Amino acid sequence: MGIEVIKNPETMREKIQRARSEKHLIGLVPTMGFFHEGHLELMRRAREDCDVVVVSLFVNPTQFGVGEDFDDYPRDFERDRVLAEKEGVDYLFAPDVSDMYPEGFSTYVEVKGLSEVMCGIARPGHFRGVATVVTKLFNIIPAHKAYFGQKDAQQLAIIRRMVTDLNIPVEIVSVPTVRESDGLAMSSRNIYLDSEERKAATVLYRALKRAAEMIDAGERDASVLKEKMKELVSTEPLVSLEYIEICDNIYLKPLQELSGELLVAIAARVGRARLIDNMLFDLG
Repeated sequence: MGIEVIKNPETMREKIQRARSEKHLIGLVPTMGFFHEGHLELMRRAREDCDVVVVSLFVNPTQFGVGEDFDDYPRDFERDRVLAEKEGVDYLFAPDVSDMYPEGFSTYVEVKGLSEVMCGIARPGHFRGVATVVTKLFNIIPAHKAYFGQKDAQQLAIIRRMVTDLNIPVEIVSVPTVRESDGLAMSSRNIYLDSEERKAATVLYRALKRAAEMIDAGERDASVLKEKMKELVSTEPLVSLEYIEICDNIYLKPLQELSGELLVAIAARVGRARLIDNMLFDLG
């Protein structure tokens, strides 16, 4: 039996409720499509863990700001359907915008504090859109586990907080960032890069590696790490640095002295693309 494409939210919910009543373990992979190896790795993890795997494919308009790339965001439904089917996905949930945001829609979910820092500064309202659509997906597809990539570390922290605060009965599973051979984190927006920009974009990963080397060597001053990372990024004129943040991985509070489980995150614009990357460290 191949993959089944479902557009109607009520039909999708009924399918999953029936599967749950039959004691099946349900895994959900929320996506905006245009699949790359990172998406496929999420599907593989879900397939390993669960009896029934649902991938949602919805380019969510509420997480795009004015002047962002909603209209231009890469889309190829048939390619995505084939790729998901090859990974053994059972259901592809692909609603229309009108299915998710019917006329009169006026309810949003906002995770205060975590949403206004880092990417939230450059993209006001973005995480409100993310939290809202993910909450809707969790209601439409009552999965036991939901799979997200570590590349989107801030999104992951926000969704974990939201699930805890709203008592949503789903386990959030983080899957490590999948990278190209030269270290660039895989992203649907990498398609925007020309050959020179693509080469320059690897500086994000190189800056993170420099931080990792310094941490391994005993450096614990966040300001020193950030300065060295900025120096490296500045060697690539095609890369416009947006931020480097070093913070705890739960509340995203900036750290001066490194300790515990921490996140080193970086964002930059390269041509048309806005790229993000990060690394996690556990210093006990």
